[in-house]
Amino acid sequence: MSLDPRILKESFSRLENEPGKAAGFFYGRLFAENPRLRALFPPAMGAQCDRLFHALGRIVWSQDSPDELSAYLARLGRDHRRFGVLPEHYPAVGAALIATLRTFAAEVWSAEAEAAWSAAYRSACDTMIAAAERDAATAPPWWVAEVVEHDRRAADLAVLTLRPDASLPYTAGQYVPVQTARWPRVWRPYSIANAPRPDGLLSLHVRALPAGWVSGALVRHTRRGDTVLLGPAMGTMTLDPDSGRDLLLVAGGTGLAPAKALVEQLAASGHRRDVHLLMGARTARDLYDLADLRRLESEHPWLKVVPVLSDAPDGERDGDVPHRPHGPLPDVLERLGGWDGHDAYVAGPAPMVRRTVTVLQRLGLPLTRVHHDLLRAEEIPSPDGPRPRVQPPGQARSVGSVGSVGSVGSGEAAEATEAAVSGGTGVARQRHGG
Repeated sequence: MSLDPRILKESFSRLENEPGKAAGFFYGRLFAENPRLRALFPPAMGAQCDRLFHALGRIVWSQDSPDELSAYLARLGRDHRRFGVLPEHYPAVGAALIATLRTFAAEVWSAEAEAAWSAAYRSACDTMIAAAERDAATAPPWWVAEVVEHDRRAADLAVLTLRPDASLPYTAGQYVPVQTARWPRVWRPYSIANAPRPDGLLSLHVRALPAGWVSGALVRHTRRGDTVLLGPAMGTMTLDPDSGRDLLLVAGGTGLAPAKALVEQLAASGHRRDVHLLMGARTARDLYDLADLRRLESEHPWLKVVPVLSDAPDGERDGDVPHRPHGPLPDVLERLGGWDGHDAYVAGPAPMVRRTVTVLQRLGLPLTRVHHDLLRAEEIPSPDGPRPRVQPPGQARSVGSVGSVGSVGSGEAAEATEAAVSGGTGVARQRHGG
């Protein structure tokens, strides 16, 4: 049958009126009728409920953009492999979904609405299952990786070097989901901080959040010789192979990780493109990787590293830059200017990414050349405010292109969400929060 998107949107809007109750009903129904499925889900379900509504919203609002919907569902199907989801699990989820809609959208529910949702769900399942089967033919659902080095740079920050048990393909600028033995079924995305290497080693920059489950385990409770699980690489913050423009890399906190990987890729390729790397931190003590960046800068004359401190007192230095710019990264970018001929890559806390994108647009940089993964990051809602309504695809892109970076992945926003659910006090920051 031909789907009428209006029917899906009308009934879905009723669920959005009571998202917490609707999600609780959905999972209660699912687990009551299929108790074995509970083992596929994380211990704390707060963030999982938000992801459910995000996925449903994407299905509803993308009906008019079938190519975009298909790409999203294919990625979702591939992602579900690492959770152990099998084709036979989908009907149970569909039955719980229909029961939830029938209950919470009762005033607009009809045989036509049930048929429309059943058809939309079947189509989504077919796309997800097909994508998972294609992926299974060429890649495992996860890789076991040994921690070969654990460098504690600060009380709350560590740089981990990992050796996967098999080749893990990725491109500089991407990130990988990580699961620790301490928290089974809880995955967090972290950007890879190096370009692909012949020995296959991966480097991750991890800052532990208060009550952060995975980040705390990786920083405080992981040692050399331990193992973690890695999911397949994701993300689109990769270099444009057809561009020869100079690069502006803007990194806040551990958003430095993908920026450093891009620098290493340029160095290995031999292509000459001038690169300005602006790395933001609160104080000089937070410039945890400055020594290695200075080494790269000394080896490659096309690289200029500019530390930017937001909270440093007047006169504070890193030892080799007497007149470093101070203030929030977006403000410093605006003061410096001259970026209209560059390709820009932005990684860091979501508010910083949004402001930086706005500033670069105001300075004349087309959004098609401003790369970040902010839209992907927003699939993990913040506990500090109301649940954001899932916007239709055309509206969601008003912030910038789905280009690349970096705010998806250090998993810190999801950890803050679960900290709030479990009574913790985390501050909601995106993957690269400082």
